[in-house]
Formats: sequence, C-alpha cells, structure tokens
Amino acid sequence: MKTLRVRDLEMAFVEEGSGLPLLLVHGFPLDHSMWRYQIEEFAQHCRVIAPDLRGFGRTTVTPGTTTMEQMADDLNALLDALGVHEPVLFCGLSMGGYVGWQFARKYEGRLKALVACDTRVIADSAEQAASRRELAERVLREGPSPVAETMLPKLFSSDTQARRPDLVQAAREVILRTNPEGIAAALRGLAERPDMTEFVTKLEVSTLVIVGEHDAISSPAEMEGIAESMPNAAWVVAPHAGHLSPLENPDVFNEALAQYITL
Repeated sequence: MKTLRVRDLEMAFVEEGSGLPLLLVHGFPLDHSMWRYQIEEFAQHCRVIAPDLRGFGRTTVTPGTTTMEQMADDLNALLDALGVHEPVLFCGLSMGGYVGWQFARKYEGRLKALVACDTRVIADSAEQAASRRELAERVLREGPSPVAETMLPKLFSSDTQARRPDLVQAAREVILRTNPEGIAAALRGLAERPDMTEFVTKLEVSTLVIVGEHDAISSPAEMEGIAESMPNAAWVVAPHAGHLSPLENPDVFNEALAQYITL
C-alpha cells in the first residue's frame, strides 16, 4: 500500500494500472481489501485507486464523528494529491455508496460515472440512529467484536457463508483489527447522514446500480426503486450474493462493471 498526506490524514491506498481512474470505496466496517477481485481485474485496463477511508485500515483514525461528507472531501483531496485531473468512475458499496452521494453532490464535475453497490438513499430512522450510537459506545468499551458479531451475518448470503467460509473469516479479521475509535466515529456519521432520496432523482450522472440477490441490508427491491428514480441509471442483480456483491459474486459484478465502462 501507499500513503499520502491528505487534509489531516495519512491516507492509505492501493494504486495499480493506468487509464480511466476507477475509485473503489469500501463499505462499513471493512477496508480496501473487499475489492480484491476488482483490483486484480480492472488494473489491467484502468488506473485503480482503492483507499482505506478515514478511521479504517491503515488510514489515520480521527475520534468523534466521521461524516459521509467528510469522507467525500478526503477522497476529493486524495485525487488532487494523486494528480488525477480527468473524470473518475466512482464505485462505492454500502457506506461507500453514501459517500458517493455526497461526492456527487459536491464534486459532480469530477465524475465520469457512478456505481452504487448495495447501498441506500434514505436516512436512518430515529430508532436506527440511536442503535448505531449505542453500538458506537459499546465498541469503545468492548472493542470491535460486537460489530463483527452484529454485521457478519448481514454482510454475506447464506450461500456464501456455506461455500466460502474463507471470505467470512477474512472479513472478520479485517473488522477485528480495526481501531474502535474509527468504527465508533463512522457509526455516528452513519447515524446522522442525510436523506438523499430527492437528490438522486435530479442526479444526471450516468449511474450503475448493483445489488446482491440476497442482500439483507439494502434489498434488491429498494435498490431497483433507486435506479428507477434516477434519470440515467442501469440496474443489475448479482445472483447468489448478499450485501458484499463484488466479493461474493465477482464474475457477475466484474462483467457488469466492464460492460458499463466499455473497456
């Protein structure tokens, strides 16, 4: 991995290949490694940039609250630091998708296109937000284990859990080595993220919406509704996958992404 000073962070990232900049933005509570199959495939055709977001992986932890807008600003600064001047393909999953909406809101001119994977546009309900804040406090007391136990059953389909226990174990290890302050800060930011339902209906950027067939967090029906509400969106379901569709079914995911960006 490489690191660069970005705003108030030492930001870690993988950078491979050349050509169209493809920015891969991971979900909660993981790091860049969830994109392993996309980095391998698309570095043959693109300039792949896969960062660890603020508080995750090897990037600096900032206690308190890390908002989705703050993460979008970090990524904008990273692109500047890397000298990326041409429009980028922004591909974000789950929390990375929330960051993507904020990036599109603030930096639409930097986007060639947007890929929204297994994500949502609605804000948390009051109950959901309170639950996230309670989990943040618990993580600060007990470490990352409660997040691993809460999240892992929701991240993978039952099929993946049966066939690929190695993927589940690798995700568990990533979560367990994540700094509790980083997890807690992101949980607070997730709890206060804005509703983007109206925003996406006016977003003209070409968008590919991808979801796992068995996603228990952002359902296919919900994501189909997002795609249908957008002016310029395509729609793909990855069979046999849950919330981590690029990791669980990389063949379908990569084919959809490759066709979308017309390599």
